[in-house]
Amino acid sequence: MNISQAAIDEIKNLDISEKILIVEDIWDSIVAKDEYPELTKEQYTELNRRIDSFHANPEQGRTWNEIKNDYWKQKH
Repeated sequence: MNISQAAIDEIKNLDISEKILIVEDIWDSIVAKDEYPELTKEQYTELNRRIDSFHANPEQGRTWNEIKNDYWKQKH
């Protein structure tokens, strides 16, 4: 598939909310196919390291809400 430069330029000129909607549509189409790229050896190793770390110390992690709240506190 070849996307024209004109189409790319048009997307770049959209406002942020329109760009986000396009990304959501693209992501939804990827998820709907239930296909995922193969992990590299390095990615697989890192994922397993993180899973092992979580299982060894589950209390050390933070929830997504905690991370978002910290972020918004820093921004304001």
